[in-house]
Amino acid sequence: MTDQERLELEAAAFRSLVQHLRSRPDVQNIDMMNLAGFCRNCLSKWFKAAADDSGVAITPDQAREEIYGMPYADWKAKYQKEATAEQLAAMNNKTSKG
Repeated sequence: MTDQERLELEAAAFRSLVQHLRSRPDVQNIDMMNLAGFCRNCLSKWFKAAADDSGVAITPDQAREEIYGMPYADWKAKYQKEATAEQLAAMNNKTSKG
C-alpha cells in the first residue's frame, strides 16, 4: 500500500465514522465517553487540530459543524438529553481514576 492509498483509506474510514455518528443522534456523547473514551466533541477537536497543523483556518464551531452535520447548538437542542445520575457517576468514576 502506498502512502497516498493509506491516506485515502483513512479519510474514507473517517468519513464513514462521521456519517455513522450523524445517523445515530440517539447515542449520547456522555455514553460514548463512558464506553469509548471519546465523543463527537473529541472528533471535532481533533479535526480542528489537524486543520491547524495543515494551516487551514477554521473555528472550533466550524469543526463541530463538520462532525455534527449542523451547528452544535442546533444538535444539542434537537438531540441532547439531560445526563442521568448513572451517566454522571460513570463519568466521574472514570475521571477520578485517570
